[in-house]
Amino acid sequence: MELNKIEDIIEKYFQGETSIAEENQLKEYFSSPNVAQHLEQYKPMFGYFSQAKEQKSTYEIPLQSKKRNVAWLSIAASAVLLLGIGTYFFVSEKNDTAVVASQTELGTYDDPEEALKATQKALALLSNNVNVGIESVQYIKEYEQSKNKIFKQ
Repeated sequence: MELNKIEDIIEKYFQGETSIAEENQLKEYFSSPNVAQHLEQYKPMFGYFSQAKEQKSTYEIPLQSKKRNVAWLSIAASAVLLLGIGTYFFVSEKNDTAVVASQTELGTYDDPEEALKATQKALALLSNNVNVGIESVQYIKEYEQSKNKIFKQ
């Protein structure tokens, strides 16, 4: 085989552009005793490919049945499902009784003074929240004034 042709094929091989026929030519060339001196470094690589191709594994892989695992998995899934359904009904029953109790107690005061105090407390809470909102609007106005000074329109 021509040395220049082999060198071109090796260059294509390392670029990943060779065909299977060209790779077979390289394997044949490097398995022959007539390898050029400067290409001797590639001989073990192509020799390894042919040697590895002939190796066979004698290790036997034991097969295990998955039937037992599937049975336990279905039992565990059933238990989790039943536990989830039971928890849902238990929690929802408690919430239902709390909602019914709170609905009957809304807005009913026997003592007018107690009702007045509760109303004043609610209005004070509302007033505080409105005041916080007004303070925020003042910050926005101050921001607008500063923006208008910087970016004159």
